Amino acid sequence: MNVLIKTATIIDSASPFHNQVCDVLIEKGKISKIASSIDNINNYKTINLDNLHLSQGWFDSSICFGEPGFEDRETIENGLKTAAKSGFTSIALQANTNPIIDTNANIAFVLSKAQNHAVKLLPIGALTKNSDSVDLAELFDMKNAGAVAFSDYKKPITNPNLLKIALQYASNFDGLVCSFPLETRISGKGIVNEELTSTSLGLKGSPNLAEAMQVARDLFLLEYAGGKLHIPTISTAESVALIREAKQKKLDVTCSVAIHNLCLTDAVLEEFDTNYKVNPPLRIQKDIEALIEGLKDGTIDMVTSDHNPMTIEDKKVEFDHASFGTIGLESAFGALNTLFTTKKTIQLLTKGKTRFGQSNTSIEEGQMANLTLFNPDIKYAFAETDIVSKSKNSAFLGLELKGKAYGIIANNKIVL
Repeated sequence: MNVLIKTATIIDSASPFHNQVCDVLIEKGKISKIASSIDNINNYKTINLDNLHLSQGWFDSSICFGEPGFEDRETIENGLKTAAKSGFTSIALQANTNPIIDTNANIAFVLSKAQNHAVKLLPIGALTKNSDSVDLAELFDMKNAGAVAFSDYKKPITNPNLLKIALQYASNFDGLVCSFPLETRISGKGIVNEELTSTSLGLKGSPNLAEAMQVARDLFLLEYAGGKLHIPTISTAESVALIREAKQKKLDVTCSVAIHNLCLTDAVLEEFDTNYKVNPPLRIQKDIEALIEGLKDGTIDMVTSDHNPMTIEDKKVEFDHASFGTIGLESAFGALNTLFTTKKTIQLLTKGKTRFGQSNTSIEEGQMANLTLFNPDIKYAFAETDIVSKSKNSAFLGLELKGKAYGIIANNKIVL
């Protein structure tokens, strides 16, 4: 793959060309030259787009597709196309399929389906067999087959001893254990944030306490057992404070936040739109402010779209019976870029790679091209026409966003 990118602003603090407007020549998938102007002497394909910016390829640590088993929600093929057009060069795929991805054969299957794509698929294996929170899955075998972490998607580990053993066992091969932050005996049948909105709407609430108690428990277990812990999609001010304290103790813990939990409060639930039914639930402004502060000071390590496609049958029902989840790949950059500077947004979209075993490839001559192409300044109302996903359950429909991805150049391929 040979291509000449013309007049692109490079946003990459690790690159000597950061904040410079340059031409970038890519030959056989590798960056061969970066200069203020490059002549196209070999008549290569030229990319010359409006207000073009380049950054390192973006990464998302929590993506669901559906295949195998739930292809009506999303397939791996179309899911990877969605990721590419949304600017992501690598994604971590959750294990909530049918069957659950809990063996090395399941890992091999999803990797085989993702071959020859521009986007790199990083499979997350289930932490427990069938994600039932009873017995540990084949963690070491899945690691050898290509699993980058272990997680029972949206299912908390109720037995603390099981999580302790998982941390101890996985530490033998540098495995990353993920624990969803929810104490179900406190949350009960809660489906939204327990606050004024849940009371006024008559919806069962789940309090901040249900998340904070589980985070506190998991951090105590980590301090005792050692190992590597990742706490996905925290949503409360209390969780931020607990993780901040744990990092001051030098515990090996990271965490993420879903982008919709940064942008939306539970006030949007007044229309009973099931696209806003997510887990963890949308909280209040105080929590959003704490989450944003946690991102700014490094307490929260990464953001995720927490992309979770659901069919019309899953969502077009009474709020109580609707499935949790929103898609988020297509809106991720535009939503984040309304909250932060473009430089900070790019940092957040590339920051989680190393935790999941991937290296950051800076934009320099001699490096393999792993690039996201985007326009950070375009403003638009997010609409269904912006959705590439098979399912359309987006919590961002109708919201004003700023910035849009053109596509990616990665794995010796171009998707625009």
